[in-house]
Amino acid sequence: MSDPQQPILHHFEASPFSEKIRVIFGFKRIAWQSVLIPRILPKPDLMPLTGGYRRTPVMQIGAEVFCDTRAIIRELETSYPNPTLFPHGNAGLPWIVGEWTDRAFFLSSVNLVFGSLGDKVPQSFIEDRTRLRGAPFDVKAMTAGLPHHRDQVRDHLRLIEAQLAGDKASGLRPWLLGDFSLADASAYMNVWYIRTNLANADDILAEFPLLRDWEGRVRAVGHGQRTDISASDALGIAAKAKPPTRAAGDANDPGGRKLGARVAVVADEAVRTEVAGEIVAISADHIAIRRQDPTLGEVVVHFPRIGYQVVAR
Repeated sequence: MSDPQQPILHHFEASPFSEKIRVIFGFKRIAWQSVLIPRILPKPDLMPLTGGYRRTPVMQIGAEVFCDTRAIIRELETSYPNPTLFPHGNAGLPWIVGEWTDRAFFLSSVNLVFGSLGDKVPQSFIEDRTRLRGAPFDVKAMTAGLPHHRDQVRDHLRLIEAQLAGDKASGLRPWLLGDFSLADASAYMNVWYIRTNLANADDILAEFPLLRDWEGRVRAVGHGQRTDISASDALGIAAKAKPPTRAAGDANDPGGRKLGARVAVVADEAVRTEVAGEIVAISADHIAIRRQDPTLGEVVVHFPRIGYQVVAR
């Protein structure tokens, strides 16, 4: 039975970015609800919530929708502050590590995984990711470049091993920043992605014993308390809920954007899908817009600021 108070994660099992959030659910011991969505378009039960945003995962709480893992993590840390993902005053560094894991490390992992899978990659997936990228998702080129991709992934893994090694004074670190943090969940998603998809993962990780032990510790964190519900249940929760106002302006916004202004938020990428609405909250790291959906009514959609453009409409 669905619970309107619990977070709902719209995800698919093989999504590495979803695994990052599932691990955070486990670390914070959160009871959450799972809605499985397609890996490729169409995603008819997701679009009414997001207004067109299609990436995975998306988190829903009532009629509030959080797009991108940065927005999801921000909300989880606010609503479930203990235990924190930012220990020992590390308010910025875990986010900075996430920029590395989500971009350079993830891209190298994708190239290694799909280059290794080669002809096993479904054509429908290739076509979908080509549309998403606005450029060919060239699996043949990834396969041809496997020696390079293997070198790149190896060096990313080496960085984790080096951080876990610490120094003579501090000794080995159980977690990247000493205690578990967002940095661990972020780095782990790529190791998990390689482990999940490649039969030779043991060989790839063999020279990194500290990383392998760390991988086991992160896996043991688990995924919290998961309950599977249907997409129709999730949409029903959104339709019955009224999103809280939580209005918050930003006097220092460089663009002078004000509450109530009509804008569109769009990911800073080749294929641009605008999500339009009125600003209900804005800060240096967050924007929330109110939109009206024909079937759900009022929905508030949250985005991070890094990686997203806000344009007047």
